[in-house]
Parts: sequence; C-alpha cells; structure tokens
Amino acid sequence: MRITSVIHILGFLLMFLGIAMLLPIPFSLYYGDADYMALLISAGVTLVLGYSAFVTTDLDRELRAKEGFAIVAFAWFFFSIFGSLPFLISNSIPNFTDAFFETMSGFTTTGATILTNVEGLSHGVLFWRSLTHWIGGMGIIVLSLAILPFLGVGGMQLFKAEVPGPVADKLTPRVTETAKILWGVYVLLTVVEAGLLMLGGMGLFDSLCHSFGTLATGGYSTKNASIGAYNSAYIDYVVIVFMILAGTNFSLHYRFLRGDFRAYWRNQEFLFFLSIIGLATLIIGADTYFNIYDNAPQAIQKTLFQVVAILTTTGYGTTDYEQWAFSSQFVLFMLMFFGGCAGSTGGGMKIIRIFLLVKFVFSEITRLLHPHAVIPVRIGNSVIPRDVLTNVLGFFILFILTFMLGVLIMSSMGLDMPTSFGAVAATLANIGPGLGNVGPTDNYAHIPMFGKWVLCVLMLMGRLELFTVIILLSPFYWQK
Repeated sequence: MRITSVIHILGFLLMFLGIAMLLPIPFSLYYGDADYMALLISAGVTLVLGYSAFVTTDLDRELRAKEGFAIVAFAWFFFSIFGSLPFLISNSIPNFTDAFFETMSGFTTTGATILTNVEGLSHGVLFWRSLTHWIGGMGIIVLSLAILPFLGVGGMQLFKAEVPGPVADKLTPRVTETAKILWGVYVLLTVVEAGLLMLGGMGLFDSLCHSFGTLATGGYSTKNASIGAYNSAYIDYVVIVFMILAGTNFSLHYRFLRGDFRAYWRNQEFLFFLSIIGLATLIIGADTYFNIYDNAPQAIQKTLFQVVAILTTTGYGTTDYEQWAFSSQFVLFMLMFFGGCAGSTGGGMKIIRIFLLVKFVFSEITRLLHPHAVIPVRIGNSVIPRDVLTNVLGFFILFILTFMLGVLIMSSMGLDMPTSFGAVAATLANIGPGLGNVGPTDNYAHIPMFGKWVLCVLMLMGRLELFTVIILLSPFYWQK
C-alpha cells in the first residue's frame, strides 16, 4: 500500500473537517454561548494536524482500490477522533469514550446517543452534533470527490468503496461530476425541508438541525423528546416526506429534477420500498388504532412516522413504540434490517438486496418445480448477473453473522436480551433507538465502556457496509 498517498488525502480531509468546525461559531455568538472557544480550538488543532499531514507527504497519481478502502475506513475513524474535540474541550461530554461514541454515531448517521439531557447542550455544540450527521450523510468521501481533481487524483476507487448499495450508480462518466450532482441534490433538499419546517413554527436553528438529521437519516434532535416535542401533525408529515426522500436513491431525485417525472415509478426498488412502508403501516396501524390512539388520523400519523423513521434508519421519534403490542414491535425490529434504497443516505442491508433475495428465493422455488428451466433473476428488463447475486447472498450472511456475534458480546456483559438485540440492530443498521433499555425514550449512557467501543465498531461496519471494514482485517489485504 502507498501509505504516503493515504496520509496525504487523510490530511486534506482533516483540513476540510477543521473548516466545518467553524460553521457552528456564528450560532454560539448569536446565542451568547461560550462554546465558540472550544470550537475554535478544535478547528485549529484539526487544521494544523491535517495541514501537516498534507504537506509532509507525497501523492501518487494512481490511486488504487487498496488505498481507496484504507482512506474510506480511516477517514471515518479519524473524523470521529477529531470530531469529538468540541465535546471534550467544552466539557459537554468530558469522557473520551462517550465523546467518541457520540461523534461516531453522528458521522455514521446512527443517532444513538449517550446524552441524558440534549437540551442542556450549548447551541454551538448542539449544531456541531447535528452537522456531523449532515457531513456523514452523503459521505465525506463523496464530497471530497468534487475537490480531489484539485489534487490531480481520479477517485472512482473511493466512490466504489463509499457509496452504499451493491453497485455504485454513476450518473455521469466523471465521478467528480457525480459527486457534485449528489451533493447538489442533497443541499437542495436540506434547504427546502428547513424552509418548510420554519413555516410550521420551528426556528432557523432547530429547522437546520432537524433537516440535517432527516436528510442524513441520522436522527439527532435538539429536543429530548425528539420530533414529538413539537406535537405538530404538519411537522410530522414534513419530516415523513423528507425521510422517504432521504431513503430513496438520490439518482432518482436528480433525474426527476431534470424533467424525468416518471423516474420513481419506473424504479422497482422504489416501488418495493413504498410497498413495505404501506404494508408495515397497515399491520401496525391496526394495533395502534384499536389499542393506543383515539382516532384513525392520529393512529396513521404516529404509525407512519415510526415505520418510516425505522425503515429509513433515521430514528426520529414521536411516540414510545415500546408501549405498542409485541407484534408491532417485532415488525419494527424486522424493518431495522431492511434499511433504505441503494444510493440513499439510509443504512441497513438496503432495499435492493432484500428485493433481490426475495426474487432469488422465488426463482429457486420455481427451479425446483421445473429443473430444466432457465429462470434468470430480473429487475425490470435487466437480468441480474450471478456474481451480483453471490455478492448479495454473501453480504446477507455476513450481516446476520455480525449481528449474532454482536448480540453474543453485548449479552455477555450482563445486558438483557431485548437490549442486546436492540442495541446491536440499531447500531449495525445505523438507526439509533433500539429496544429494551436503548429504546426510543432511553439512551446508551448505561452501556459498559467496552460495549460502547463494540457498538462503535458496529456503527462503522454498518455505515461502510461491512466489506470495506472487514477487508482491512484480511492478511491478504496487507500483502504486497
């Protein structure tokens, strides 16, 4: 591996992170908080160290896949280390493990928190906490692809390693232009949602923070009660719409904005995504209507919000779903594994993989009935290559094995089974709230220190889709 090239680009990315740390300072000054010094110091340290790494190393013009995987994985790790400085220096989170957990949860758009009183944070730190979501949402690496040509580097290797889903969807022949398009759509949707939330009575600060969390499918809120604190049907439905948009392949948004108004309805993954939302809302809504809420509109509103929040891995909440029937909680637990569409900011296994698995199972059943028939797996008119199906099956098995190992480790620390299952599912799928003692009204503060580090690893593995992290552990990866 060309270590100097990896360090060179990581230094450049840290410089970008240092600049991003300056963005919350205007809010600190406006609200009269003293945390602007912590942000300024954090930005200075990050910029100096990033610049030092950048200027003391050389860059090889040919960036290979091996370096791409290393840059992606280590970028998230170092971002979480340096991103925790504002929490530590401001004494908002004085413990390094907790600060790292909170920051990793932010950059991986998980939304799991160790904070017991979010509203007690100063505005600058609170804005930085939400900003980690927004930066991590589309991927800091994809953002950097719009800048890497300045360094004379291509970047397709980075794009393949970072973009979620089985296949990276290039919208244009040049990956740089792809990155610009994706982030352009991302910024546009963020601005539109913030404006709509302000029309619903939210202030500019809260609107931006919640838009960051929604479009990134992260879930960090400025309120202890999350979106439920506003008790507004209008705000709930605005967030629902944008959670669905965030969980949809961003290439579809781009095509729609370019005038292809039927782009969504021609996409089978998107239609499958909507059908899951509809079916889960119908099943859980029947329970909440008859047993929890007084009227149908309220039952639909609360149920739809929670189904979309869990499926898209956003993790916002308007109600305590652990008060619902066990069958409803089980449906939500299953949705935790599904996640958003490929090419979205959502986590989980991705809808396209679930869709392919379902079609593959049906094709195998048909093959048993007709042994000599040729039954390819199709999406639309496209035949899915066998190697893609093999990759999907391998990912599914690896995801389940990682989940089981995580549950075994967490339960061995004395956590009850619902909490162990919920914590591992919520971090591996980048959701945030889980079940048991890490449910929607709880937090992760009580998790043992070693358990928090295990969950941090699961967050990183989930955000980078397992293979990117696991490949670094392979001895073959480090061999010449």
